[in-house]
Amino acid sequence: MAPSSASTLTGIDWLAIGLYFALLLGVAAWVVRKNKDTATDYFLAGRNLGWWVIGASIFASNIGSEHIVGLAGSGATDGVALAHYELHAWCLLVLAWVFVPFYSRAHVFTMPEFLERRFSAPSRYVLSIVSLITFVVSKIAVGIFAGGVVFATLLPEVHMTLGGYTVNSFWIGSVAVILLTGLYTTLGGMRAVVYNDAVQVVVLIGGSACLTFYGLHRLGGWSELRHYCGSEMLNLWRPITPAGVQSTWSPVLETNAAGTIVKQAWYFNDKFPWPGMLICAPIIGLWYWCTDQYIVQRALGAPNETIARRGSIFAAFLKLFPVYLFIIPGLICFALAKSGKLPELASMVGADGKPVPAEAQAAFPLMVKYLLPPGLRGIVVAGLLSALMGSLAGVFNACSTLFTVDLYQKARPKASQHELVRMGRIATAVCVLIAMLWIPVVEGADGLYNYLQAVQGYLAPPIFVVFFFGVFWKRLNSQGCFWAMVVGFAIGIFRMLVDTPVTMKRIAQYPEGSFLWIVNNINFQYFSILITIVSAIVMVVVSYATAAPDYAKFKGLTFATATADDKAKTRASWSGWEVGASVFVLVCIIGAYLYFTG
Repeated sequence: MAPSSASTLTGIDWLAIGLYFALLLGVAAWVVRKNKDTATDYFLAGRNLGWWVIGASIFASNIGSEHIVGLAGSGATDGVALAHYELHAWCLLVLAWVFVPFYSRAHVFTMPEFLERRFSAPSRYVLSIVSLITFVVSKIAVGIFAGGVVFATLLPEVHMTLGGYTVNSFWIGSVAVILLTGLYTTLGGMRAVVYNDAVQVVVLIGGSACLTFYGLHRLGGWSELRHYCGSEMLNLWRPITPAGVQSTWSPVLETNAAGTIVKQAWYFNDKFPWPGMLICAPIIGLWYWCTDQYIVQRALGAPNETIARRGSIFAAFLKLFPVYLFIIPGLICFALAKSGKLPELASMVGADGKPVPAEAQAAFPLMVKYLLPPGLRGIVVAGLLSALMGSLAGVFNACSTLFTVDLYQKARPKASQHELVRMGRIATAVCVLIAMLWIPVVEGADGLYNYLQAVQGYLAPPIFVVFFFGVFWKRLNSQGCFWAMVVGFAIGIFRMLVDTPVTMKRIAQYPEGSFLWIVNNINFQYFSILITIVSAIVMVVVSYATAAPDYAKFKGLTFATATADDKAKTRASWSGWEVGASVFVLVCIIGAYLYFTG
């Protein structure tokens, strides 16, 4: 069947969407019947998840809104540069081999709870509050916004009038995604999230692979993609290969008519400078994959260390796909627009032959809209919407777990299991309402994925420091952990507050040369490295300026305090299969880096 250029979904598409969501509702109904009204069952699926479900759910949660819509948009504007983040599958191997043993021994519900076991209760509260803020301003808000982008692109004619105001498809889609996601998340809890994720992964990978195939076929093959995009867009090493000093720390020069420099302002101005990709990207990756509640909660739902490790390794394998399923379609979309082989995409290319970021942001849904035949288009749209919902469902569950276990239960230690589950559902609703208010910030950001990486870059470094330093360095104490997070988060939130007025376009820029202008113009990756360094210095200095911790209190939670029995149990939990699978993932990552050299 020839690719369609229809601008709306057909009856066959709607039938496919209906059948797909009927399947998801069936899975959700089955899960609800299996649920028990306990905190362990609601938040961690009774700690009885299989390794394949854990891996699929980790992957599905990660590739929700920001990856499907955001990565394709980034591919259309920046090429494969952000594949560095996607090739961080090796970070999941760090989770599998380094952190899973500690988390399994601690038998915790949340990451802040683990931090309390290692350091102190105040550290737990700080991390819980900041994690909730991070989820709201990044994952939830971005997920809602991406849902709106998909609806606005695929169903632009949908609108409704309320009180004299016309509500467009963007806001209708955003609210619809929230309501549908909230329904099965609040009813089924963690188990509903992970099993729907497992179904979604199969459809999304298959559908996205078809999209890549149809796009390359319409374009004329891979050689045509390289021709229209150029070697730079297919060069993964471009941000790591500086063309002289101007790629890293470049001066902005103003000259007069005679060519004499009259002004020189030094600041970081590359979007993806090579030191940032080399240092900052792994820091964010290790924080996200190894210490973020949103991801690690799936591994915590495993019955033992073996299953948690296998699930993490399986997720690392699945993590190899986004480069080819989301970034490459973005490049294909730009190439189709530039070549004129898909006239409907002409507005994506500016007069200078370069991509228009505002148009490129919808690259993935535009490809679905104009390339896929009826029926298959409906399946991919269903998988896309399901992925948006799955991403939100995971973060809703993580938010409710953090609030209920780390804050509410500590305040009301005698609360019943039923009360804890009910409070988790209320917490989810509150987070969603706050995120709705944050959508205008995301909407005005310079690229969906860029916004997400910037927010994470400001808030992730202190968490990375306290977790990694905490398990490798037993001398570091609770005071060092607490103040490292307080200082690091203060700097990160300050940068977010400085960026927000510019992001929302409330002001064009701060006065040039002013302190706030300098802060706002420092590349977010460099600023993230700065926060990491400051947090690490504070943690070490404060720890050594105060008394050494009681090592017996965190026995088994650091490498130095792990007992011989702990080490023996960990060694017995893996075999050659896990090692071989991990090596295979690493070989695939290295192969991708070698191939994408422009």
